[in-house]
Amino acid sequence: MVCLGNICRSPLAEGILHNLTQNKAYHIDSAGTSNYHPGAKPDSRSIAIAAKNGIDISKQQARQISTADLDFFDHILVMDQQNLIDVLALCNSEKQQKKVALITAASGVDAMDIPDPYYGDEENFNYVFSLLHDSCTLWLAKQ
Repeated sequence: MVCLGNICRSPLAEGILHNLTQNKAYHIDSAGTSNYHPGAKPDSRSIAIAAKNGIDISKQQARQISTADLDFFDHILVMDQQNLIDVLALCNSEKQQKKVALITAASGVDAMDIPDPYYGDEENFNYVFSLLHDSCTLWLAKQ
């Protein structure tokens, strides 16, 4: 799961996917395309909306996506068009490129992107959580 700073959207997506796959063997992680918040916890509003929905993301730490991630992970789901462009620019092969997709497109959710709620309010975080929950649920059903 990849967003810009790895403190709002991708930590929520990581937490939601962990919650949905509790009894299955998946390696789930999140990262940012930027290096704005290395080692930081998710945004307090992301932590709060996740907790409100029974998911604890408070122990996650922000990190920047690396080229090693492109080889290690089978799927790299990004939150918006700019992150898609940025992650594809890191790819060294067609095999890596085929792993990268917008989470909304990969899941079939009727939305162009997962909007960044960082400059928004609680309502924005609620919307993003709902959109990510739908996206993760539908994506898993396709696997």
